[in-house]
Amino acid sequence: MTFEDLRRLLASTGYDWDPSAGESSERFSDGARYRIEIPSTEGPAVLRAVVEEAHQRSVPVQRISQGSGVMMLTDAEIAEMAQIGAEHAIEVSLFLGPRGAWATGGQALVTSSHAGSARGNADLAACLAEAKRACELGIRSLLVADVGVLAVLNKARAGGDLPVNLVLKTSVLLPVANPATARTLEELGAGTINVATDLSVDQLREIRAAVSPPLDVYVEVPDDQGGFVRFYEVPQMVRAAAPMYVKLGVRSSPGIYPTGMHVEDTAVRLGRERVRRAELCLRLMEELDPDLMKQPMDSRPKDLAIPEV
Repeated sequence: MTFEDLRRLLASTGYDWDPSAGESSERFSDGARYRIEIPSTEGPAVLRAVVEEAHQRSVPVQRISQGSGVMMLTDAEIAEMAQIGAEHAIEVSLFLGPRGAWATGGQALVTSSHAGSARGNADLAACLAEAKRACELGIRSLLVADVGVLAVLNKARAGGDLPVNLVLKTSVLLPVANPATARTLEELGAGTINVATDLSVDQLREIRAAVSPPLDVYVEVPDDQGGFVRFYEVPQMVRAAAPMYVKLGVRSSPGIYPTGMHVEDTAVRLGRERVRRAELCLRLMEELDPDLMKQPMDSRPKDLAIPEV
């Protein structure tokens, strides 16, 4: 089949394949094309450090995400993170657990494909319990790594058992590599979608054309997700995928999940370094594509899931 034959066939299923397409015209509610997300913010101490570092470096952080899970935080720690998020207009997204990588089954020991999955009805129930607990303590954004859990939480939200303004954020452990998968997750209730870490700008553009939620894009990728450092591509990514969260991991850093007092100093230092990485990324954006830096920065945009305390 020729290129045009394949393009027409794909178009007949609802997906446009056009590498010459232009930039995204979509924006966040305040008109911004991108926001900054600091992942692996593993508790109140790390969040305080991120806020302090962001202020010192003039880095606008709109969202932080946590990877150890709701079950690894006390009620007081969750409430404190919610309070800090509310005070600084930062969305606080907490991971749900349990998950396959920490379970007793053997598959997760030999393949990463099982890392984020919930095993059986007991794990579905546990994820619901964690969602309820986090929401009762003020959190309005949850990080989901299992398709079934996403569907269950969406139904619970629609039924009034979870807040109607709860944002369900899909995890990099549930990677999206094509428009059909992205659209499926959106239909299941995803309000913001993590994409695979190795997608080209054209592939990001294709996904943006298929869905409306923001795309969450690692521009420096943790080692266990590829270890890519893509700062020079960020302007093209933003133009193709807006609205987009620019996510800063740190390559060549130690694993910290699940975090506790035994590794808190490391987690804090990594949080500060992620903000520094964001500063480096923004500096390069300013140099390469200064027009991208000319965007509104609403202090409390309506589509940001700021905690309620």
